[in-house]
Amino acid sequence: MVGNPFASLLEPLFARVRAQDLWRRREIRTSPQTPVIQVGDKTLLSFASNDYLGLANDPAVVEAMCAGARRYGAGAGASHLLGGHTSAHHELEDALAAFTGAPRALLFSTGYMANLALLTTLCPRHGRVFEDRRNHASLLDAASLAHARRQRYRDVEGLRAALAAAGPGGLIVSDGVFSMDGDMACVPTLLALAKAQGAGLILDDAHAFGVVGPGGRGTPAAHGLNYDPALIHMGTLGKAFGVFGAFVAADGDVIEALIQRARPYIYTTALPPALAASAKVALDLVIAGDERRAALFDRVLRFREGAVALGLRLLPSSTPIQAVVFGEAARAIAASSHLRDRGLYVPAIRPPTVPQGSARLRVALSAAHGAGDVDRLLDALASLPGGPA
Repeated sequence: MVGNPFASLLEPLFARVRAQDLWRRREIRTSPQTPVIQVGDKTLLSFASNDYLGLANDPAVVEAMCAGARRYGAGAGASHLLGGHTSAHHELEDALAAFTGAPRALLFSTGYMANLALLTTLCPRHGRVFEDRRNHASLLDAASLAHARRQRYRDVEGLRAALAAAGPGGLIVSDGVFSMDGDMACVPTLLALAKAQGAGLILDDAHAFGVVGPGGRGTPAAHGLNYDPALIHMGTLGKAFGVFGAFVAADGDVIEALIQRARPYIYTTALPPALAASAKVALDLVIAGDERRAALFDRVLRFREGAVALGLRLLPSSTPIQAVVFGEAARAIAASSHLRDRGLYVPAIRPPTVPQGSARLRVALSAAHGAGDVDRLLDALASLPGGPA
């Protein structure tokens, strides 16, 4: 009998990952996505979800998905270009374009696929891509897949120097809100540098849409910027929108280029129409969601003030993503385990998701959390063995 041909590769890999305290495990949740979740036989108060506005289990969003399934069925059945594109998809794209102020928007199954599509379509082979060092993995992978000459910068001054040395053209690529640190990119400066360089700016605003800016319109709106053809805006529908999917909002020619040439768009089945129908309702709730956003940022302020008073090591962030840094992976795991024993679910984030020496608890706050939920988390953090710091 032939043994597993992959064992010689996988066994050393598994041993190394375990030795570095980097082994990952999936939790099996048996309840809806709300602040209080059921995992196995435990009821836990969760601070792990990107459901920033509490829309994932909103009755109107759920009913829209059910109604969409009754009208269109369970699946799209084909790619957008081969009969899978429905009126639900088209109406959502039009609404997202209006929401962002861009001429057109295009739906994708995931933000990962949208980012792969953007760079592989818009970056010529060996073209220059300037990436923030903290960008999401999908943006890094996209530049590699595009065979780009990638330069990663630490800050605006580093980007400025890299652009000056490179000459005209290229693409500047950045998260809008950084997914592990929670701070916002300085979009006005990035856009000004891109335009002075004759370059384009691709902004992954997955963690900003619905949360920051007037009406939740993202980081450009938060900085007072309107639509600019030099900016390509990517957002997701599975975070603050509470559903699933992603979109690109941009100039009409950019959208048409993606339809014609982007392999992640052409060669995949369209989102289920019911998802598009529910996302349209979620978008309406996002636009009308000032009260939800006010509650969310009240929780953010409450947590930050309490964490500072405890002496916790917080990264600077005014968004729902709050990073409590412990340094070594083992310390972050121990803190997460302690919180779980107290009935709270706050997973440890470890390398390679974050840099070596910066393992952390990533506290994700939601408008659905109450003030008492935040206080309970702070009390648990205050009781960490050896103190909170």
